[in-house]
Amino acid sequence: MLRRTSFFLCACLLWAVALLPSRAAFAGAAATPSLIPLPAKVQLQPGHLVVDARTPVVLASDDAATRQTAQYLVDLLARTRGLHLAVAGQRSGVPAIVLRRDPRAAVAQEGGYTLKVSARGIEVAARDDAGLFHGTVTLYQLLTPDAGQGAVQVPALAIKDWPRFAWRGLMLDSARHFQSVAEVERLIDQMAQHKLDVLHWHLTDDQGWRIQIKRYPELTRVGAWRTPPHAGQDGEPKRYGGFYTQDEIRRVVAYAAARHVTIVPELDMPGHAQAAVASYPQIGVTGKRPAVSVDSGVNPWLYNVDEDTFTFIDNVLDEVLALFPSTYIHVGGDEAIKDQWQASPAVQAKMRELGITSEDALQGWFIGRIGQYLEKHGRKLIGWDEILEGDNLPAGATVMSWRGIDGAIKAALLGHDVVMSPSPDLYLDHVQSDLPGEYASRYGVESLRDVYGLQVVPGVLDAAQARHVLGVQANAWTEHMPTMAHVEHQVFPRLDALSEVAWSPAGRSDWPGFLARLPAQMARYRAQHVNVADGAFAVAIDTDRNVALATGKATVRLSNQADFGAIHYTLDGSAPTLASPRYQAPLNVTLPTTVRAASFADDGIALAAPRERVLDRASLLSLPGTALANCPGSDFRLLLQPSPDATSTQPVYAVNLFDSCQQFPPTLMEGVGAIRVDAVRLPRNFALAHEQKLVVSRPHATPFGELVVHADRCDGPVLASMALPDPAHSPRQFELDAKLPAQAGEHSLCLVYTAPVDGPLYALGRVSLEAKP
Repeated sequence: MLRRTSFFLCACLLWAVALLPSRAAFAGAAATPSLIPLPAKVQLQPGHLVVDARTPVVLASDDAATRQTAQYLVDLLARTRGLHLAVAGQRSGVPAIVLRRDPRAAVAQEGGYTLKVSARGIEVAARDDAGLFHGTVTLYQLLTPDAGQGAVQVPALAIKDWPRFAWRGLMLDSARHFQSVAEVERLIDQMAQHKLDVLHWHLTDDQGWRIQIKRYPELTRVGAWRTPPHAGQDGEPKRYGGFYTQDEIRRVVAYAAARHVTIVPELDMPGHAQAAVASYPQIGVTGKRPAVSVDSGVNPWLYNVDEDTFTFIDNVLDEVLALFPSTYIHVGGDEAIKDQWQASPAVQAKMRELGITSEDALQGWFIGRIGQYLEKHGRKLIGWDEILEGDNLPAGATVMSWRGIDGAIKAALLGHDVVMSPSPDLYLDHVQSDLPGEYASRYGVESLRDVYGLQVVPGVLDAAQARHVLGVQANAWTEHMPTMAHVEHQVFPRLDALSEVAWSPAGRSDWPGFLARLPAQMARYRAQHVNVADGAFAVAIDTDRNVALATGKATVRLSNQADFGAIHYTLDGSAPTLASPRYQAPLNVTLPTTVRAASFADDGIALAAPRERVLDRASLLSLPGTALANCPGSDFRLLLQPSPDATSTQPVYAVNLFDSCQQFPPTLMEGVGAIRVDAVRLPRNFALAHEQKLVVSRPHATPFGELVVHADRCDGPVLASMALPDPAHSPRQFELDAKLPAQAGEHSLCLVYTAPVDGPLYALGRVSLEAKP
């Protein structure tokens, strides 16, 4: 779960040249405003080159990989800029783009390249195919410095560049929600444009088995499908799922390889195994057949530890190894609660036979056995940091640290390679901002800046230990991302920050420079119809509600999360443009008024869609549930859709699985005599395992519970109690109304649902305070 204006390229580079005392190597962001990630070295030179449809792409190295890279550039430019170049076999006397594989190329690092632009042409050179591709991606960025179409003027420069880390990854979870082959390929293409090189593909979990295994057809006939809560009602499908055939897997692997992205498959074990056990109960511990899970979270189903189960796993791995050439195979290893192993006489007997005294050590033995099998087949095991538990981890195993950085530190000290993937910093299912309009996701906020500021190598590691850090990876868990539109919104533009962290040299981070280069990338997203989030640049419109309620006047403050760009606003409800007033200081307005505002880059391009806030008495007394804080005691918070598989992006509802209690902020209550709540009932499809005991259960006076309103504190006087309707005979969305006693001054309200915790969840859509009826 994840933390952390465009200048025209030519103009900015020439401006930077004028300020330099010499034409020495300069790697600052001002020199390369449209390049993400930032190259290792950039040398500015006088002059420029105009690239247009007459500029040929010449293959100095006439091999299949170079031709493929050239065609990739040609196709991408045609699709995004309308610039149609042609590939030629040799130079014809006009300035050309030359792609060269050269074993003597100046950059020796794997994946590195040189790129030179002069009035005579452009040359990209590298010692290996990956480097040539990466250099061509940089060239693509130079040729798309803005949202323009057709010919482009490129400044003269020389770049020497290479990656900081070998593992520059993104995890896509296709088990919880399924993406089509075309959608996966679309994501891979964006990874390639960010110089990321590992797609960690999460293919099995409790909620679905997504890879065809011919020896075991039930894995996809049964395990690839689940029956959602309220199947067939209110837009929920009667069944949900899908899987990738082996031919489709080969297609995706080849597509990724052509873009120098390696796919590392993940098959979760010994936990997160419910879909597999639903398909073949004999590989489970109890012998019973569960349904494929509809519950996100941590489910109890584990693989057995007998020989037949390992035969099954080995046979599955044989087919997986034939499909994925990756050196690494991810086996999960996380969140395996051991209740079934503890309750099984057969498993306990196996532990005694092995001389193992704890279930955690048994998991270590289990993972070690899988690692040995992979080693025999020339592969390496990688798993989440729980694989460190026990003493059987193969020496060549790699640890992916997700529970913060402690797993990485422990693994490196033990001599294991590690990939940094800490939660919540790099978990992209977290919200990017706290503004209205965020998609279904987790809290807290993991911003663009949080990702950019990530320290990949823990400071406690010495130089030798630090060499075990292979790289860094962000994760797109899809419990709350049912469509690729959701995935894109959560991933972009935070993937830009990740790419710079993963590629650019250590110590070169430059947050203002990164922001200055980002608008050009946002234009590339728009050209490729990527559903990029704009929360970092969207304008927050804030005011003191109670002052406005008391005086009929408001002081309005405008800002955005990144503190970047020029904010322009209107007060008449019209769309803000560059011609609208620019925000310089807080605005004093008289109610009623409508404030609309947007951020703009230096080139005049809007950085985010306009945001609007209506300021009048009714709106100041009405707040969406997503704006209400949790009650004290638990900060867990989700934004949930109306149903788990809904393809819509709005509305979303704030829910705390452990305590259905939220607070309406302190409000001037003069004239308030009633409350109206737009409420919603949601499926309680969350497996909390041992944390179930933390769920707060409250007594209820009516059969299905109430929404109770307390004054000031959650144990304060009861102001109102509204009975909840029968779930079996009422719509999911419903309205609750009650009178409130008169109160003077400012008071907060605590709104608590008392519905039974073994039934559905309830959330607040909107809470409105009103005058006495």
